[in-house]
Amino acid sequence: MPSVLKLLPELQGSEMAFVQSLINNMTEEQAQIFANAYRSRRKSEETFLLAAVLGFVCIAGVQRFLKNEIGMGLLFLFTCGLCFIGTIVDLIRYKELAYENNQKVAIELAGNLNQMK
Repeated sequence: MPSVLKLLPELQGSEMAFVQSLINNMTEEQAQIFANAYRSRRKSEETFLLAAVLGFVCIAGVQRFLKNEIGMGLLFLFTCGLCFIGTIVDLIRYKELAYENNQKVAIELAGNLNQMK
């Protein structure tokens, strides 16, 4: 059974547990392929924090575009971050935004690997 700690030591807490549950049934080779792809596509919490700050100061919705939520990004852009309230909420929730994004990426990558079997 592959270890997420060995493959992706930068992960912490619930993200580590989630990724470990995904790679439990993978071979070492599949887990290594998954780890390399996941490492290149995941976004750090700091990236979302920086994007939310940028959205608050300059261009509202950057954090939503980064999360690939185009509709919400446009809504934030045209409403000044829903009158700054949505942007402030995203500033507070930046860790959750990063986790949700990375969870979506991990599920997608694991599904692609399972289809290749």
